[in-house]
Amino acid sequence: MAENEVTQTPVTIEFDDNAMVAQLVGPYSKNLATMERAFGIEIHQRGNVLALIGDEHDVKATVEALRSLERRYGQGRPIEQGDVDGAIRFARESQKRSVVPSPAKIPAARVKEIRTRKRVIEARTPRQADYITALTQNTLTFGIGPAGTGKSYLAIAAAVEAFLDKRVDRIILSRPAVEAGERLGFLPGDMKEKVDPYLRPLYDALHDTLGGDQVTKFLESGVFEVAPLAFMRGRTLSNAYVVLDEAQNCTRMQMKMFLTRLGENSLMAVTGDPTQIDLPRGESSGLEEALHILEGIEDASVIRFTDKDVVRHPMVARIVKAYDTLDQTRHRRYND
Repeated sequence: MAENEVTQTPVTIEFDDNAMVAQLVGPYSKNLATMERAFGIEIHQRGNVLALIGDEHDVKATVEALRSLERRYGQGRPIEQGDVDGAIRFARESQKRSVVPSPAKIPAARVKEIRTRKRVIEARTPRQADYITALTQNTLTFGIGPAGTGKSYLAIAAAVEAFLDKRVDRIILSRPAVEAGERLGFLPGDMKEKVDPYLRPLYDALHDTLGGDQVTKFLESGVFEVAPLAFMRGRTLSNAYVVLDEAQNCTRMQMKMFLTRLGENSLMAVTGDPTQIDLPRGESSGLEEALHILEGIEDASVIRFTDKDVVRHPMVARIVKAYDTLDQTRHRRYND
């Protein structure tokens, strides 16, 4: 069949489980409409039978996405909008590989989920799967990219999984307390009360993976620690999973200090978005320097996310892309 030729005979898929089909199709056939737009095909439903009409490769990718969601339901997991989006992204990746093979870019043993006591967290984009694999298999992992790509959340979830599996004895989460337009000194309370709002996203991720009571217990015992970056100076962090979030706001010296805290039997994840630096004018980001000198060294991995990996509301991806376009335009004007 010639490329882009539309199949005249529909490819049909029949399912046995009525409840599964209801979730697969979604309210008002919303999930099927999402797949039609994503793959450029037509999907017609008649009871438990779906008929797919379109380009052969697109139909094949759609079938792969549908079967992936069917397997998910068979494992006792619900089918939600985010899961449909994830199935589409993985099917697209598989579709691209079948057209232009690139085995060097595909991890030999890709890990697609993180298991915590409260929930199973699944990769929803191929890049997220690469990131989970890196967090699992490397001593040092950088997660770089825009908001909404899951880079911080997945790093903390990986830390919780390692702790529950007894691969580490404690979890240490940190952020640089850089003022992003606000003045810490004018906030009420003591130092902890001033800094805690900056650390709140880290607490939230812990609560989402373990539950409030356990998180409180581990925080009170010191097994879990959430602290500003400045508190890391002079320490050796052994038998721990250490996560540095918002690393674009580290200075060069702070980044070097943090990376050299790594102790025996420890794992480290560094996350950040180089497009959202809040450092004072003239102060260079330690994250950018670290990426420049450490990318490619043994037992370290750099995973770079793009707007295509945003897993929040679709509007977030469009916002990120619009800002990237603006930045690129300004960069070209500056260099012309």
